[in-house]
Amino acid sequence: MKSVTDQFRQWDSLSCQYGGTSTIPPRCVVCGSYHSTQDHWRLMAESEMPQNPADLIDDMVKMRLYQPEAIETADAISQAELRKALFVSKVGKGSPKRERLVRDLIDLAGGLDQAFGAAFGPKAGEFFSDAQRISQVTRRKFLQNIAVGAALVTLANCADSAEVADDPQGSVASAPAGALEKTSLKLAFLPITCATPIIMSQPLGFYEKHGLDVELMKYASWSVVRDAAIAGELDAYHMLAPMPIAMSLGLGSTPFSVKLASIENNNGQGIAVANKHLGNINGPADFKGMTIGIPYDYSNHNLLLRYYLATGGLDPDNDVKLLILPPPDAIAKMATGQIDAFILPDNFTQRVVQDDIGFIHLLTKDLWEGHPCCAFVAAQNWIDEHPNTFRALNKAIIDGATYANNPANRKEIAAAIAPREYLNQPLPVLEAVMTGQFEDGQGNTFDIPDRIYFDPYPWKSFASWITTQLVRWDYTSADKIADGGREFFLTDLARELALELGVDSPEEITRIEKMKFGDFDPDKADEYLKEQVDKFGV
Repeated sequence: MKSVTDQFRQWDSLSCQYGGTSTIPPRCVVCGSYHSTQDHWRLMAESEMPQNPADLIDDMVKMRLYQPEAIETADAISQAELRKALFVSKVGKGSPKRERLVRDLIDLAGGLDQAFGAAFGPKAGEFFSDAQRISQVTRRKFLQNIAVGAALVTLANCADSAEVADDPQGSVASAPAGALEKTSLKLAFLPITCATPIIMSQPLGFYEKHGLDVELMKYASWSVVRDAAIAGELDAYHMLAPMPIAMSLGLGSTPFSVKLASIENNNGQGIAVANKHLGNINGPADFKGMTIGIPYDYSNHNLLLRYYLATGGLDPDNDVKLLILPPPDAIAKMATGQIDAFILPDNFTQRVVQDDIGFIHLLTKDLWEGHPCCAFVAAQNWIDEHPNTFRALNKAIIDGATYANNPANRKEIAAAIAPREYLNQPLPVLEAVMTGQFEDGQGNTFDIPDRIYFDPYPWKSFASWITTQLVRWDYTSADKIADGGREFFLTDLARELALELGVDSPEEITRIEKMKFGDFDPDKADEYLKEQVDKFGV
């Protein structure tokens, strides 16, 4: 027996034979195809209906029994709304009075997550996330049920179907409050471990969980990402933490207002040196005369390297040659002797050890404990035009980062980001970075669990230290940066979204940053900068 779709397709094909003797049938008021409405319902009764819910939905879309927008509406329903509906129906036990009481209590607490957080602590949201991942009732099943329900509503009101077809706004299910303005997004990333939350959120389902369909766009260098952002070719970006400050101020490009929404990784960088220098590098002074690779001027890599070299009495602008290079090029350039060293993400510092072309001199966590490297960033104008989508996207990345921050998940994540379309790196290299169990190429073996970690909270003290260094190295002047660059970090929003996810988040917006050569107090940024210059001469 033919499927419903196949039979309709045959009818429509026959109706197009204008040169023959066939008569064009009337247009069906249910689906819009050329056959009688009576024949439509007869075929519905006689045909073999698909048993798989997904196939059934696909057939119904093709038959135009309800609009594809119904699925988009279903996708826009947040995890929180689904969870609340299930909880209310379960606890309410079918009693309208009881359900009303449950809803009132949830509203009183400010939401279901907040209600459970009040009862069981800030980790309650993680319980729901874990339960969803292991449950047989998946989000896809939820959405299938919603879509089938929408189809039944349409069938029950088939007299209005023709009008619905011409008016998507009047389709079977109206968009819920706070609906996403856009669900299909393009998001930039570079193939480095710093991009872990942005990358892993695709294969591990965090974007889908928050109603988003994200296409990850791989780029080789930061300047290309910057230019694509300014050109409006992307919805949001993986960027270096200093880039929102630099781009907004117009450093190195046309001024373009962007905001740092959440941090993607902490630590996770290192200084690697070519094997020909093995045994000769004991401190910053030993780098004099070398060519050292950095990924970008406005990077913490560059700023941390300059900070380190200065403590050895070196002027980074005169005593060494700093070469900006795309991170993927670093291995080849070191292997062929074009650079002596580089400061880059740890998938590259570890790769030189595996390939036996270099060794790890130090991890950047030894210079600044818990420092940021990369971040999730969006343009201010895009945020203004897509406020709900921006919240959902930032929430997905915070959700993913929180999952990545659990050491028990690191090997799973390493496998998820290793394939060619993402990092294209050997799994042992990524596992060494993610677990912190690694060899340094100098005969030493380490176990450093926080070699890299993923705390998405964007401390405003991060921005303050970055701006002191932009001033120190003459990239800008202090009078051009209001409030130490803090305005470019959306710290309050990150806390709000984290709490919605049931994740604990600090109340403070700044902290004392632990630095190897003198801790940084963001409330005394000017004094810190003067002390550094006076002490080290540059």
